[in-house]
Amino acid sequence: MDLAYVCEWEKRPKSDHCPSIPLVCAWSCRNLIAFTTDLRNEEERDLTHMVHIIDTEHPWDVYSVNSGHVEAITCLEWDQSGSRLLSADADGHIKCWSMTEHLANSWENTVGSMVEGDPVVALSWLHNGVKLALHVEKSGASNFGEKFSRVKFSPSLTLFGGKPMEGWIAVTISGLVTVSLLKPNGQVLTSTESLCRLRCRVALADVAFTGGGNIVVATSDGSSASPVQFYKVCVSVVNEKCKIDTEILPSLFMRCTTDPARKDKYPAITHLKFLARDMSEQVLLCASNQNNSIVECWSLRKEGLPVNNIFQQISPVVGDKQPMILKWRILSATNDLDRVSAVALPKLPISLTNTDLKVANDTKFFPGLGLALAFHDGSVHIVHRLSLQMMAVFHGSSSQRPVDEQTIKRQRTTGPLVHFKAMQLSWTSLALAGIDSHGKLSMLRISPSMGHVLDMNTSLRHLLFLLEYCMVTGYDWWDILLHVQPNMVQNLVEKLHEEYTRQSAALQQVLATRIVAMKASLCKLSSSTIARVCDYHAKLFLIAISCTLKSLLRPHFLNTPDKSPGDRLTEVCSKITDIDIDKVMINLKTEEFVLEMNTLQSLQQLIQWVGDFVLYLLASLPNQGSPVRPGHSFLRDGASLGMFRELMVVIRIWGLLKPSCLPVYTATSDTQDSMSLLFRLLTKLWLCCREENHITEPDDTLIDECCLLPSQLLIPNIDWLPINDGIISKLQNKQLVRLQFGKAPGLIGHTVSSQFDAFVRAPGQPKIDHLRRLHLGAYPTEECKSCTRCGCVTMLKSPNKVTAVKQWEQRWVKNCLCGGLWRRMPLSYS
Repeated sequence: MDLAYVCEWEKRPKSDHCPSIPLVCAWSCRNLIAFTTDLRNEEERDLTHMVHIIDTEHPWDVYSVNSGHVEAITCLEWDQSGSRLLSADADGHIKCWSMTEHLANSWENTVGSMVEGDPVVALSWLHNGVKLALHVEKSGASNFGEKFSRVKFSPSLTLFGGKPMEGWIAVTISGLVTVSLLKPNGQVLTSTESLCRLRCRVALADVAFTGGGNIVVATSDGSSASPVQFYKVCVSVVNEKCKIDTEILPSLFMRCTTDPARKDKYPAITHLKFLARDMSEQVLLCASNQNNSIVECWSLRKEGLPVNNIFQQISPVVGDKQPMILKWRILSATNDLDRVSAVALPKLPISLTNTDLKVANDTKFFPGLGLALAFHDGSVHIVHRLSLQMMAVFHGSSSQRPVDEQTIKRQRTTGPLVHFKAMQLSWTSLALAGIDSHGKLSMLRISPSMGHVLDMNTSLRHLLFLLEYCMVTGYDWWDILLHVQPNMVQNLVEKLHEEYTRQSAALQQVLATRIVAMKASLCKLSSSTIARVCDYHAKLFLIAISCTLKSLLRPHFLNTPDKSPGDRLTEVCSKITDIDIDKVMINLKTEEFVLEMNTLQSLQQLIQWVGDFVLYLLASLPNQGSPVRPGHSFLRDGASLGMFRELMVVIRIWGLLKPSCLPVYTATSDTQDSMSLLFRLLTKLWLCCREENHITEPDDTLIDECCLLPSQLLIPNIDWLPINDGIISKLQNKQLVRLQFGKAPGLIGHTVSSQFDAFVRAPGQPKIDHLRRLHLGAYPTEECKSCTRCGCVTMLKSPNKVTAVKQWEQRWVKNCLCGGLWRRMPLSYS
């Protein structure tokens, strides 16, 4: 475990960020982190309770919002999609925050609920019934269906037709459970019920879900001498009203309180957590005194109830008819530890074939098997989530023991030790975020080998397995990239592609764009593959244009045949290998390509990009031995060249209807038919690599013709994506990076050398909208947004009114074409 970066607040003379009590943080599956601090005003009387949201790739770009909570915020919870956030306070108020215009650095409070004056101690979104289990023991299997299986899991509440109903559940300090349901019309339906007849103080609580759709709540009054109580909660909607039913489940006493040697040693329970939201059978407990803590892991099991011989003679027990009871059994416990300040639990739904410790320990040090414990001395331990055995350790700067008298004196004058007051593990357990007692954010990198020495192949297999999991689930994979070194990139990209090609055709189609985006983010981490990043983004753009333009084609007759016009276009273009574009065109029903004139004109910018890119590719064919130039991988990509060929045919037909929609070329001869020339050369190149297993080298005639292109047509400059300004490439050398909230560092990334001139833009050059292909000028006046992952820039508001262009823009409202989230940019972005 090592420190990747730290981000701290600027020192302020009059007002200052101070950690809230209690301090809480939450980490979403989109790698957004939310945490709280209190802002002290000049008079130091009132505290403003702030919620801060950062993207892990741009931690300095913090979105801080006055939460409006009157009392301290006690809970933060992301929903399963990572796009909404719940906050609850010590006055019983719960607020739901949503992205404004789908921007990761712009949030607003939309709805909420409250239990007046009753502090919230536990909070959770209702389960949506989706659970995908990882089978670590099958990580070598070829089929994704064997590695990741859909677990039968019922939602907490369903609407008509089985659709899960959204909402949240909270537990208050007085023993109330409140459920709020989000109706489709936007209204909130809230109901509150007591957990049991005799209400008592609840100092700690946690919420988990069962596969049958029930909710389990664990509570403690904070005293280790009192039992930890468990309740089953059932939620239903009756006559448009929310109904809550509760039932008491078996309780438990911590083992340390029943041990005579430790009976009064740990008077308070300080942490109570289910091991996972969907694992109500396993719970983690921590009891502490002023200086030490002890941690215990418990499991709920079904056990046979012994029957007296007298009753067995009357009614013998046969087979499975033996009476069973549920009973809590301790799985493991630690020895005396330093005082625990925070606990972080793994989110990976790893499927262990048995909860038996031997089986769990046989699974080789997989990241999701560890949970994190932070201590008051500044250290962090990763321990096995079932056996609680040590797996890795991190010593904070303040946890290093002083070795001389001067250090001891210096340490005494610096005040209390700095330690994490709140922690969260990432969704793959490869990173850990901690907020310390000064409100500073620390990002820790957790090795895939969990502190054990594993060979490179095993570590690579772990990373590959988790990349595949993110590809299947749609989760962001930034935390995996933390561990990818430049020498691993080529290997990972090849193995990822190899695993992808083993899947069924249907699954490959679903994951087609996601794997391209994943390859792009990997290639960004090595200077030898950085040029391929441009190719992968261009491929994503090509796929999107192809889908959009084909979707505009309509069958001429209402009684449509089996195949759509787009499918027939693909079929005709693959069968007819003629190099003359007009001969290919006559095999198509041109009436299916008829569109309104203003629609065709509005698509000109996208059509121009297709024409320019084809010309650029063909002109770069003679230099194909230079893989550091963008566009190199397209020259042997038969599928992409085939897509370009189809689009050229579509554009040719549309040009007959509206000549002004055709791509504009600067030719040396007025009689030059540029489209025919490019199509002829493109088809020859496509024929060389149309079959992936039988790629042939272009002949000398084709290369000679491509050499002549610069003398016939002006070769355009392609506007590649800018070099990304994120943090990930700065972390390659394993050196600690120090950042400050609100202050962007200088240009981060690989040293720009002459080989990257193709995609470096000088400061005075006009900037471009990468999705609309519009020039914005050197100093854009329109508000823009950029992708948090690939750096793609586009205007925030649409300047178009044509339906076809709106359809194009609508594809990118929530996410960039690489799947990354958007963030608002300052007006004069550089």
